[in-house]
Amino acid sequence: MLGLGFLASRADSLLFVYHGPHGVLCLLLYVDDIIITGSNQLMLRTLINRLAQEFSMKDLGDLHYFLGIEVIRNDKGIFLSQAKYALDLLTRADMVDCKLISTPFVVGSHLTESGTPHCDATQFRSLAGALQYLTLTRPDLSYSVNSICQYMHAPTIDHFCTLKRILRYVKGTYHYGLQLSQHSSSTLIGYSDADWAGCPVTRRSTTGYAVYFGQSLISWCSKKQTTIARSSAEAEYRALATIAAEISWMLQLLHELHITLPSSPRLLCDNTSAIFIASNPVTKSRSKHINIDYHFVRELVAGKTLSLCFVPSHLQLADVFTKGVAKLQFLLDRGKLCVFPFSTTTTWRGNIRDKSGSPNYDQDISDTP
Repeated sequence: MLGLGFLASRADSLLFVYHGPHGVLCLLLYVDDIIITGSNQLMLRTLINRLAQEFSMKDLGDLHYFLGIEVIRNDKGIFLSQAKYALDLLTRADMVDCKLISTPFVVGSHLTESGTPHCDATQFRSLAGALQYLTLTRPDLSYSVNSICQYMHAPTIDHFCTLKRILRYVKGTYHYGLQLSQHSSSTLIGYSDADWAGCPVTRRSTTGYAVYFGQSLISWCSKKQTTIARSSAEAEYRALATIAAEISWMLQLLHELHITLPSSPRLLCDNTSAIFIASNPVTKSRSKHINIDYHFVRELVAGKTLSLCFVPSHLQLADVFTKGVAKLQFLLDRGKLCVFPFSTTTTWRGNIRDKSGSPNYDQDISDTP
């Protein structure tokens, strides 16, 4: 890049990395927005001046806002917030004055294709797509948003009611965001889970995972599997394969940044059968019905690139990505997912207030419609 010695990342086409004798520089480019960071302030300033000579650009200083995500530095590290985006979304949906609710999804409920078609499918798709972008800093919304997005081709009234429930939850928690810790270890730990045959119509399972770099949640997923699993072990094994691919990508990225992990990444799963399949080649004859693409997990484990460990179900942090959970469990998991409220003393633009003029963060949140 401009003969400056930057190399394009193999893990991310938008990332360019420079390693020099005096430090490391990283440049992330998205259309006409650029984030530059590094380990040497003098090198950063030199790079910015060099880019300014080649392009018409403006230095906005420290990162505060990028692609709708607000970056706030605090004593713990960095707080990522989409509060303004959430408020704009509520305004667009005409739900600024809606009643608050404490969870985004009803426990034990499953959406189906049956029902009366919604009169405005375009509105449903617009709001569902906007909620998808909100999950960039709100992992607690992943499962519920993924559930409604599966029916964007033909939404029904029930689907729209579920979407409105999510928005009611967003209103009460719009000031929440993702906390990234600066004082943390360099360990990589992943939690993998699957809800076997959870869909009552297709009987497909839902994969959920969460990956932590130290104490910070850096990747998560809630996704319906593409094929039907014949057993819970198969469903869990496919979920392991999904998170193994994600961690392999992360290892490539960390390698390019010259970050060395003190130990192999650990995958935590609450299904002993899936762990046994991935760790023992003698099970091959009993697992031929599993797609061969997923057997690369076994190779990663055999090569000690990854290590598999058992975690009890009540400590499984990925459970919230596979199904609707009870209120107390959801609130507990939300904190473990590093989703916290920003300081209530800060006034956001477009702050939602109750009739008395005071922020309604602390009012009682009900589960009733």
